[in-house]
Amino acid sequence: MLVLRRIGLLIAAALLASACASAGSSPAATAAPASAAAAASAAAAVMVGTASSANFGTVLTGPTGMTLYTHAGDSATTSTCTGGCATAWPPLVTTGQPTAGTGVTGKLGTLTRSDGSTQVTYNGLPLYYWQGDAKAGDVTGNGVNGFSVATASGAASMPSAAAPAPSSSAKSRY
Repeated sequence: MLVLRRIGLLIAAALLASACASAGSSPAATAAPASAAAAASAAAAVMVGTASSANFGTVLTGPTGMTLYTHAGDSATTSTCTGGCATAWPPLVTTGQPTAGTGVTGKLGTLTRSDGSTQVTYNGLPLYYWQGDAKAGDVTGNGVNGFSVATASGAASMPSAAAPAPSSSAKSRY
């Protein structure tokens, strides 16, 4: 039993070391899952960058190059995505003032989420990752449950009706 626990700890340490090593590479070359990207962004102030998308133009990206999204139900002071929604759409969080990378022309800011964490905003809208994006450059969450890809111009391809975020107690398609 003790041997299995030590092996588990060694595997966990190796995964952590691997994640730390990839965090130092360029954002476009890093292909971390959205949940890992969200966890990495919580470690310090984050830089919001951009990437080119054939369908959406210049899209916003988090520190690991993963695409960022906005939600139609949010406002400049409130994120409506909590509970199960925040599991499927991890918020881009920070511990400091976010900084703008190349191509980011809008205003970056923050808001305090209901759980006390600090979420990054762009032109007043909270930013999220999508669990369905597997690697940098993926843009698969546009139009899903009222979310749309965040673009550098701020003109995201929003669904026509503002869909409410699912509650933490509601069953969802996530």
